[in-house]
Amino acid sequence: MAEAASQNRDFKALAAEYGQKYGILMALILVCVLLTFANEYFLTTRNILNVLRQTSINGILAIGMTFVILTRGIDLSVGSVVALAGVVSASLATTSTTAAVLGAPYFAAIPLAAGVLVGLACGWVNGVIVARFNVPAFVATLGMLSAARGMTLLYTGGKPVPALTDGFRYIGTGSILGIPMPIILFAVIFLAALFVLSATRFGRTVYAVGGNPHAARVSGINIRRVRLMVYVISGALAGIAGMILAARTGSALTQAGIAYELDAIAAVVIGGTSLSGGVGKVTGTLIGALLIAVVNNGLDLMGVESYYQQVIKGALIVAAVMLDQARHKAE
Repeated sequence: MAEAASQNRDFKALAAEYGQKYGILMALILVCVLLTFANEYFLTTRNILNVLRQTSINGILAIGMTFVILTRGIDLSVGSVVALAGVVSASLATTSTTAAVLGAPYFAAIPLAAGVLVGLACGWVNGVIVARFNVPAFVATLGMLSAARGMTLLYTGGKPVPALTDGFRYIGTGSILGIPMPIILFAVIFLAALFVLSATRFGRTVYAVGGNPHAARVSGINIRRVRLMVYVISGALAGIAGMILAARTGSALTQAGIAYELDAIAAVVIGGTSLSGGVGKVTGTLIGALLIAVVNNGLDLMGVESYYQQVIKGALIVAAVMLDQARHKAE
């Protein structure tokens, strides 16, 4: 009897461990299987590429958000940075700008560099305010959310930036061997982030700062620099996402990126990264972003109103946070 009870406890512990590690992946697989039977168009090459393309922008933002949340921070400004980087880079990639300023030998690298720099600058400001002046990340990035959106409107006069060059649009509409460029860029960024967090000293310091800031400080880790860097990374990736979005739509819109920060946070939290810091993986963020995109795509294919997508997304976030809290209590 005692032996049977012990085996039962071991089985429950093993099930709980596997559930924590692979629960989100199993959920993604289950949703994909259900949608495959529910709609004949779901498991087609065209639709799968569409899902991955939709995932790319949110996934890139979520990767940057993962770095921030791992250090117990939050970045609410990424949506507005998407818009600001998009309009600045697009303004340097219009046909009128090419003819009037840069002439015929025009290289897309110029607006691309501008978009990344805009994101870097916004992230640097966030990082300085949080790390140097000890302002809560929620407040600092909320301020940048408003400031960046205001700068976007001031820069464009509230008007979209149209007539983008083919060279710039390639990052949003081009493809290599049939794979859309947004997916390729997302894959490259994901692999780079995976390497940084799992195989570099900086990655280890990110986990250390989020897991136990006091112990990290005693160990000689420059906490301010680490916190500054994660916001710079988040800002730079938001700049890249903004350029991809502008290139995909063919014009940079001032209202672009609204509420994108919520989708990014949702992907990170659903993927298992703890809001308490120090726990999480970029692979989980990838699966979380895919799950959100697959659910949205499936609801679209079945003709469900978009309002329900927001309800389901909110339920997923709350459930993920509840599981995270339950895991911490168990520990």
